[in-house]
Amino acid sequence: MRKFILLFSYLFHPVFIPTFGTLFYVFLSDNYLIKEQYTLLLIQVFMLTVLMPLTFFYVFKALGKIDSVMVSNVSQRKIPLVMQLCLTEILLYKSVTLDRYFELFFFFLGGMGSMFAAFGLIFAQIKASLHMLAMSSLTFFVMGLMHHYQINGVYTLATLMVLCGIVASSRLEMKAHTFEELALGFVLGMMPQVVLWIFWL
Repeated sequence: MRKFILLFSYLFHPVFIPTFGTLFYVFLSDNYLIKEQYTLLLIQVFMLTVLMPLTFFYVFKALGKIDSVMVSNVSQRKIPLVMQLCLTEILLYKSVTLDRYFELFFFFLGGMGSMFAAFGLIFAQIKASLHMLAMSSLTFFVMGLMHHYQINGVYTLATLMVLCGIVASSRLEMKAHTFEELALGFVLGMMPQVVLWIFWL
């Protein structure tokens, strides 16, 4: 059972959440884009938010800058967060633009706001859970999508909330965070998404 719970820390690592959010957008939106456009979108998001960060993580690990892809040490989080912020900015500037993918643009913009907040807290030696930050961002983005497109997604949202709980349990089991750090991460992920609802709901 312990190994099963720990698996969720890897399955729902923050680098995968942008791709999950994009998949939800593709399946729920009614933009009527052609299949090739959605495929290109997914490829671009996956390359910039998964492949490139993982490549950089392993380079940083080889250089001794970080211990692992979990980046448990608060002082080691600066470079990965700055890297992720830069890659997300490139994505918003070149691919997920406001005029092309309206709702998805705000998901990534909210994610940048959350990452900026987590980055700022590092200088106060405060460690927020990036796993919970990412999971709550995804959950509240999907909640916004459901409302925007008038979709009854009670079971989907319930599943996402359960997954948030399982991921939190996984992080506690790994002794990666305290309850307070998990709660802080959840709030940091939620707030920008909810605030940005004003602009697209």
